[in-house]
Parts: sequence; structure tokens; C-alpha cells
Amino acid sequence: MSDPRTPFSPRGQEILEEVRRFAQAHLEPTEERYERELLEVGPSGTPPVLDELRALALDRGLWNLFLPQLDPEAPGTPLSTLDYAPVSEILGRYPHGPEALNCNAPDTGNMEILAAFGSPTVKERYLAPLLAGEIRSAFSMTEPDVASSDPTGLTLTIRREGDELLLNGRKWFSTGALLDRCAVLVVMGLSDPDAPPHRRHSMVVVPKDAPGVSFGAEPRIFGYHDRGGHPEILYRDVRVPMDHLLGGLGDGFAIAQARLGPGRVHHCMRTLGAAERALDLMVTRSLERRPFGASLAQRGQIQEWIAESRVEIDMARQYVLAVADQIDRLGAKAAATGIAGIKVVVPRIALRVVDRAIQVHGAAGVTQFTPLARLYAHLRTLRIADGPDEVHLMTVARREIRRHHPGFRLGVPQVPDHAP
Repeated sequence: MSDPRTPFSPRGQEILEEVRRFAQAHLEPTEERYERELLEVGPSGTPPVLDELRALALDRGLWNLFLPQLDPEAPGTPLSTLDYAPVSEILGRYPHGPEALNCNAPDTGNMEILAAFGSPTVKERYLAPLLAGEIRSAFSMTEPDVASSDPTGLTLTIRREGDELLLNGRKWFSTGALLDRCAVLVVMGLSDPDAPPHRRHSMVVVPKDAPGVSFGAEPRIFGYHDRGGHPEILYRDVRVPMDHLLGGLGDGFAIAQARLGPGRVHHCMRTLGAAERALDLMVTRSLERRPFGASLAQRGQIQEWIAESRVEIDMARQYVLAVADQIDRLGAKAAATGIAGIKVVVPRIALRVVDRAIQVHGAAGVTQFTPLARLYAHLRTLRIADGPDEVHLMTVARREIRRHHPGFRLGVPQVPDHAP
């Protein structure tokens, strides 16, 4: 950051203002219509209003804003990680915000790795239609039978047979895979069990309609039937050409880390947008409700909740922006401690804000008549998705300890360098 008073570039500020105007003019007024049409088309369909919004966003160049390494001829106006952060926060206020600008997970992370590691065939067949918003994708990494917080233990097998790769195994929580428009799956699996732990796995692009791909159980998040679902996917003798391999054999772990770093910044900023939405609802409700002859806003305890929420959101935002700036200047690897830190801090803070807002709303706060219950369910899931809090805290602790004891290793009895 060259100037802490103006951390965003002039171009970034211009795009941010355009996105803010777009949200006020088009996203906010259509939220109820989106929810209504979603019930009509079902969890695998696309509400018509979403296609209308996407056409408007594309026409204004508010498209694929998250991907700095885009081909100059591709649609959109990509931003740096730092410039994109506040845009992501605005979109996080609305359930249809990210997808309206083709900036929705898991497509964002998938497009990033297809752009960076995909073959010409993969880029033409899958990346181009993803960038154009013509198809959707899913990320197939988590497995039901292993602790997926440790990706070196994944068991779906990827075996080379001539000019093809053969996949066998089972995944679940492949978010969005049940969407009608989901056409491609990015799959991580075991390709060399005898290699060092971080070279055992590879990442492969699999067409959703490939022979041998089928769907099993459909987990629901706190009972919600989320759009696109989080299904179990069975891979039985699934064959794809070698040019569907991302990077090289054994590169899966490194690619996964490249995908998850910037993606966690996006998640955190969208989460802050949700927290801001909850705070707005909390304040509005506190002004409207008047138990015992005075508004809730006049109660000291409610004022304390509002103040704490404001302070916590602002602190978290500065933390995320600092990490985004570090990614832009030094790369995701150098920012690993901060990336792990924001992934823990931001969902925790947002959950506290949403919980306070629910309490101020009383019984209405846990119903479908406000967005708060669904926000809570989604944000609670973020403390597990993309790595549980405990793993990220372990990362922060390990790096902090190594500042004092460079030889420190997990799971090994340690003798400090200064020990007698």
C-alpha cells in the first residue's frame, strides 16, 4: 500500500462505485423476486431474474472482476486482490450478488486454476464458457471417509492408462454440482501413493456427463436445500484424456493451495458483507420495536451489541485488506499466515453479529421471514469449509513458533535451540 489513506487504485475505486450503483439499482430491488423465482425453478434451476442481471452486468463490464490474469480479449474488467476485496463485500450482502457478476464460488476458484494450470483444450472447452457465464462448475475434493482437512489423505484414485486418466472413488460436498448448468467438475485424487505426501495427488477436469459419474446422498446444511446442493459424487471407472490434467501428475496439493489462498479473501469479504447486512437489520429492528414503552435502541445492552458489531466488522475488514495487499505485493505463499488468520477471525465475528441480530429480532430472527437464519447456517459452515478453524490456527501457531525456533516440526518432540 503506497498510501494507507487511499489503499485502492483509481481504477479500483471507479469500479467499486459502479458496483455500488449496480447493487442499489438492480440487486437490492430484485432480492425478493430472486427468492420467489428460486422456489419456482427449484434448487437445480436458475431464476430468470439472474439471467437478466447477468446481461446488465456484462454490458457494463462488471464481469469476472476477481481474476487478474485474464486474457485481454476475455470479457470483464479484472481487478487486483485488494481492489476486488470491497467489491466482494458489496456482493456478499445479496444472495444473488456474486453470481450476477460472474464472481461466485466455486467458479471463481475453478476459473483461477484453469487459467493458471489448464491445457489449451481445457481452456477452450471449459474456461472460456465459464468466463462467459454459459456454464457452472464444482470443486470435488472433500471425501466422506477421510479427514479432508488433511488433503494428503484423500483416497480417490487417479491412474494413468496410456493417453487417459482413470478415476475411481467417492466425494461429497461438491457444492453446486446439481445445478442444471453445472457442466464440469474439478477433481483431486491420489495418483502416486508412494510419492512424498505433498506429491501424491493430482487434479483433473472431468465433464459432469462423463460415463461413470453419478450422484449419491445429498447433505443439507442445517436442513436447508441450498441451490445446486452439496452432493456426494461417485466416480466409477471414469476416463478423461491426459490433457484434462491440471499442471502435472503430483501437482494437486500445490494447485489446491494456489486455489484456496485468494479464494479465502473472497470468502471473507463476502462474509463481511453479510455481517454488514445483519448489522443493518439489527439497528432497524431495534428502532422499530418498543417493549415496555421504549425502543430497543434505547436499551444499553442493545447499544453495546450494535457498537461491538460495528467495531468488530471494521477491525476484520482492515485485517482482510492488509492480507489482500500482501497477496498482491508478495504472493499468496508469503501471505499464508494472514490468509489462515482471516479465515478464522472473519466467520467468527460475522456469526457473533448475526447472532445478536437474531436475538434483537426475537422469534422472527429464526424464521424464513428474515435472511438471518440462513445467514447463520451459511456462516457457521464457513468455520469448516475450506479448512476448519483448528487447522488454520495450527498454521498460524506453527509459523509464529518458527520465528523463534526455525527447526520446529509438528508431531516431533522439540528441543529448543537454547536448551542446555
